[in-house]
Amino acid sequence: MSDEERLAFLRSNYARIVDLLGFKFTSDEELVRDLLEAEVMLEKKFGAPYCPCQGRTNNRAEDMRIVCPCIPYHRAHFDAMKRCWCGLFIHKDVDDPDSLMQFAPNES
Repeated sequence: MSDEERLAFLRSNYARIVDLLGFKFTSDEELVRDLLEAEVMLEKKFGAPYCPCQGRTNNRAEDMRIVCPCIPYHRAHFDAMKRCWCGLFIHKDVDDPDSLMQFAPNES
């Protein structure tokens, strides 16, 4: 499978998964493409489409928490931010992803 085919495959599969979780792709198509291209490269190098904005620990159990889409592992945090870390996915009710914060406020 070519990189372009893999990118299209990931996009199609992710769309179905995140829809069920109440998320969608961000409307910034350039960002979506850049992040999915990075995931394709990470998958080729490390065997899984890791979140491109998170460092791997080389501990498989920990690293599985950042395989995209990692929403289920970080649900409370992402629900508070209304987006995932890298901004690939945003809540379905968000119209302006640029208005979203990058980090959730501290939960006390």
